[in-house]
Amino acid sequence: MRLPSLAATAALAILVGAALTGCSTTVNLEPAEGAEDPACAEVTVRLPGSVADQPRLWTDAQATGAWGAQTSSVLLRCGVTPPGPTEAKCITLGGVDWVVDESQAPRYLVTTYGRVPAVEVFIDNETVSPNDVLSALGVAVSAGTTSERACTLTETLVPED
Repeated sequence: MRLPSLAATAALAILVGAALTGCSTTVNLEPAEGAEDPACAEVTVRLPGSVADQPRLWTDAQATGAWGAQTSSVLLRCGVTPPGPTEAKCITLGGVDWVVDESQAPRYLVTTYGRVPAVEVFIDNETVSPNDVLSALGVAVSAGTTSERACTLTETLVPED
């Protein structure tokens, strides 16, 4: 497994910043390259109306989701490049293996491991519990994507700050 590139992480951070500063009720996101995959539509239609007590927000991009009260606390994109081999932490929540990028803690970028298409979730741990978020989203992700591989070593919890 490998972590998303620093450029990809920085780009996502910029997207999050743009989403957080807008006055609109629509969250502006960039779709992932593989957003047109029919499996992403399967994920999207199964996304819950709330995650970790945060209501779902409208997004303006295909195969995306967002949740938050005053700001976007959780952002999801389906169809991202799947992670390859890595030494990064891998956790299992909601029946899904997730690779955790902790480089911007307490904000985490987590990406499904071994699933096609891959799904990434940006979580603001200052607002929501990553454990609650990934457990809630696991249902939609596991129903819409195909598991092809699993992490060899997993943890069951994301550290709470």
